[in-house]
Amino acid sequence: MEYINYIYSSAAFKKAAQKVLEGEYDGLLFAPIFYDESVLFLKEFKKKNIPIVMIDSNISEIEGLDYIGQDAYQSGYLAGKLISFGVKSDNNVLIMKITREIESTSVYLQRIKGFQSFFKENKELSNYKFSEISIKDSEYDKLSKDMFKDINSVFVPNSRVYIVAKFIKVNNLKDIRVVGYDLLKDNLEYLNEGKIDFLINQKPEDQGYLGVNHLYKKLVLKEEIEITNYIPLEIIVKENAGTLIK
Repeated sequence: MEYINYIYSSAAFKKAAQKVLEGEYDGLLFAPIFYDESVLFLKEFKKKNIPIVMIDSNISEIEGLDYIGQDAYQSGYLAGKLISFGVKSDNNVLIMKITREIESTSVYLQRIKGFQSFFKENKELSNYKFSEISIKDSEYDKLSKDMFKDINSVFVPNSRVYIVAKFIKVNNLKDIRVVGYDLLKDNLEYLNEGKIDFLINQKPEDQGYLGVNHLYKKLVLKEEIEITNYIPLEIIVKENAGTLIK
């Protein structure tokens, strides 16, 4: 088994992808980050007629790919439900887009789409108002109290929710519900402190294990199977985080 790693940039990804295209492999386990670049890479790699298993993010433009991971749309829909849970009064919701570069992953976009769809489908939540702010994760100093003025809830559609939680803690902001993703150490610490209310866990370890297992079945056991295996979405709160918080 060979691991192909690269720094977080589209240029580095293209270089790594070219290395994969030039190599000799029996199967590919792939977690796409840069959407457009990944589409081009997969179109070329599919010509090899080698089994491909996608994890974390699916790419619908490419047919015949096996996928193990979250239903990103449903995870965003769930986030909307968590924002609204138990809240009947007027609610100002901030969608905080915190990215390293211009975020273009399928997961990120589908989460936002699902989140918005929840409120569109639930007409009784017409008293919810929405605003959006986009910053890079290196631009913490650009956050301001004015951004959070009259805000009741914040949705961060990726793992960088800890950046919002840190700002809320440092500035002693009160009564803001925060929903984000992934069990990063910083996220869990702010969850334990009550600065994050809900984390949606997509179980990345399970995705990786099941992805390798699926390749084993195809390559070694010669099983002719095609799958779309959605990992159950897990809601983590302070009370059930348990030993996850260290």
